[in-house]
Amino acid sequence: MSTTERPEIDKFTATQGLPLRQKHSIILAALDAIGDVMEQELKLQALTPDRGPSVTDIVYRQLYDGIVCLDMPPGTKLSEADVAQKLAVSRQPVRDAFYRLSQQGFLLIRPQRATVVTQISTAAVHKARFIRTALEIETCCTAITKATSADIMRLEENLRLQKQVLNSGSRDDFHELDDEFHATICATAGHPEVWTLIKDNKAHMDRVRYLSLDKEGTQIAYDEHCEILKALINKDKTKVTEAIRSHLNRISKSISTIRAEHINYFDEEDREL
Repeated sequence: MSTTERPEIDKFTATQGLPLRQKHSIILAALDAIGDVMEQELKLQALTPDRGPSVTDIVYRQLYDGIVCLDMPPGTKLSEADVAQKLAVSRQPVRDAFYRLSQQGFLLIRPQRATVVTQISTAAVHKARFIRTALEIETCCTAITKATSADIMRLEENLRLQKQVLNSGSRDDFHELDDEFHATICATAGHPEVWTLIKDNKAHMDRVRYLSLDKEGTQIAYDEHCEILKALINKDKTKVTEAIRSHLNRISKSISTIRAEHINYFDEEDREL
C-alpha cells in the first residue's frame, strides 16, 4: 500500500509548528494507525489449517508402509530416480521423504550409491517398547475415567472386526485394526495426539511385530486386546496396567526367536548375540 493510500502518513507533516507534547501525541496516534493496517495485511496472508498432505507426506507414507510391512525388507536398495518415476513425482519430494526416513533409522543414505533399507536393530526395538509402554499405561488409566458407552461400543466393534480378520489370515488388515484399537483408547482418554507420539516411536517395533503376526500371533494379540478392554470396562487401573505391560512386553520375549528365523533382517551386532 502506497503512502497516498494511507492518510495517517500526513499526520507527520501536520505537526510542524505545534508544541512538542502535541507533536508526540499525534505521531503516536499515526504509528498506531499504521500498525493496525499492517496487522490487517498480515492476517490476510494466514495459511488455512486444513490443507491436505503434501506430495512429500504422500511419498513418505508409501515408503514407510512398505518398509514397516516388509514389502521393502531390510537390504532393499532404493534410488530417488526410480521411486520418483514409479510414483510419477519429481525427485525433490522423494529426497525429502528419504531424509525423514533416514532420521527415523529406516534408510541408510550413501552419497553416490544406492540408498538401502536398514537392518532391524534389537536395541531400537527395546527402546521403542519402553517409550510406548510408558505412554500407553498413562493413556489407558486416563481412559478409564473418561470412557463413555459410545467409546466402549467403538472398541467392541473393533474387536469384532479383529475376530473376523483372524479367520481370513490377513496380516495387513489385523495390523491396521490393531493400531486403530490403541488409537481409539488414546482418543477416549482425550489425548488423540498421544497416538502420533506413539506411532513415531513404535515403528521399529512394528517391523518385528509384523513378522510375529502369524495365525498364533494374531490370536494372542486379539486375546490381549480383549483383556485390556475388560479392564477398561471394569475401571480397574491395576488390571489395565498389567494388561498393557504384558501385551507390549511380548515382543521382548519373542524377538530372539524371530531374529533366529529371519537372521538376515537383523543388523550384524544382533546376529552375534
